[in-house]
Amino acid sequence: MKFNKTSLPDVLLITPSIYGDDRGHFFESFNSEVWKAQGLTSEFVQDNQSFSKKGVIRGLHFQNAPHAQGKLVRVIAGKVLDVAVDLRQDSPTFGKYELFELDAEKGNMVYIPEGFAHGFTALEDSIFQYKCTGLYNKSAEGGLRWNDPTLAIPWGIENPIVSEKDQILPLFEEVFKTVFKG
Repeated sequence: MKFNKTSLPDVLLITPSIYGDDRGHFFESFNSEVWKAQGLTSEFVQDNQSFSKKGVIRGLHFQNAPHAQGKLVRVIAGKVLDVAVDLRQDSPTFGKYELFELDAEKGNMVYIPEGFAHGFTALEDSIFQYKCTGLYNKSAEGGLRWNDPTLAIPWGIENPIVSEKDQILPLFEEVFKTVFKG
């Protein structure tokens, strides 16, 4: 398993070693000892899975403290464009995002720590799986609108399918208005 730093501090792109032959392939998607050897001490307490049709955008979601969640995300079937947005106001990359193409055939994964918004768009019909470091708490839900002009994320989808809930999420500047009063 290879751990690669990204442009966002603490966000890691993880590529497994895939062992294949004429029967198919095998890879280890998580190993707590390998995780700890990388200095990652977060413990995963909840696994989630979703299915999304091609063109669906989910996000940008986060859990507010003290119920914040780190996530290890991957695609079991299909391909998605995954996005992490740094919401840590003391971070040098506050308000910045990075895109990752996650592909079931490659088995690549992204670790997104607490303090980030997360979302993805299904480039194909996709099954998305994520491990979380915190339990879901409805009262701690937060989110940013997927098409926020401040973030200007290039989703690569012309006519996305977005839930009603995600269409009315607040804009970045509304959530962080105290930062922009300056």
